[in-house]
Amino acid sequence: MTRYALRVASLAAALGLWQLLTSRDVDLWLRFSQFPTTTDVARTFADRLAGPDYWTDLTDSLTRILTGFLLAAVLGVATGVLVARSRLAEDLLGPVLEVIRPIPAIALVPVAILLFPSNEQGIVFITCTAAFFPVLVSTRHAVRALTPVWEEAVRTMGGGRWRVLGSVVLPGALPGVFGGLSVGIGVSWICVISAEMISGQYGVGYRTWQDYTVVDYPGVFVGMVTIGVLGWLTSTAVELLGRRLTHWLPRASYGPGPARATSARAGTAAPVVRTALPAVRKGTEPEEARDDYLVRD
Repeated sequence: MTRYALRVASLAAALGLWQLLTSRDVDLWLRFSQFPTTTDVARTFADRLAGPDYWTDLTDSLTRILTGFLLAAVLGVATGVLVARSRLAEDLLGPVLEVIRPIPAIALVPVAILLFPSNEQGIVFITCTAAFFPVLVSTRHAVRALTPVWEEAVRTMGGGRWRVLGSVVLPGALPGVFGGLSVGIGVSWICVISAEMISGQYGVGYRTWQDYTVVDYPGVFVGMVTIGVLGWLTSTAVELLGRRLTHWLPRASYGPGPARATSARAGTAAPVVRTALPAVRKGTEPEEARDDYLVRD
């Protein structure tokens, strides 16, 4: 509860500072007199919530971001595993991917306009491209960082290629995969909003740009707040899903005192037990005997 209270207090302090600077028309180096106040934005936000256009824009943006992101997640993980596990795939796909990867996804808007028959498909393509490369790179590095002993153990017990993939590669790479997904969802929001501003007909980005062209600055800030909240909710959902699927990983403790291993099932801290080592003469024990062994439930 203390942590949640601190988070709410920090958000309230930021809003209070915004209200103070804008209501007082502070113009030092930054011109806060040009900004709408917090109350102006809240009033405009309430008016938008009462109308149908806001919810239409919200639905369109969420549909685009979820479609593009899910496509990027599937393609990025599959391509990352393929490139990391196959030299032939790395030789064939690696050069092409590395040439395309530095190109900003928003720079592909002209390509999407020429390539796809509708703007909707082009926006989904840009969103998918934006998230694809973070997922690809993270998956590739996570698969290559796996310990070879695990795969050798499965093969020793008679496991084939698909068994290794399902029991070693994918579970072991999950932390890295979700790291790429967390980055990808943020980049996807940046690109989908930019694409909506350039070629969209509906959506949060399109509405924000329209408000700017008619000098409706409170409406612009409504769009910015909406984008921020949507981005936070989707990234939090990805993070929670990642924690759920990687519950077997040890979690860092923020509290004082000795480190504790967190039990994912019970949600409590499992005590760390040190086993007693046999008494031997000082200076004669082997190096393994000097190390403490941690036993966790």
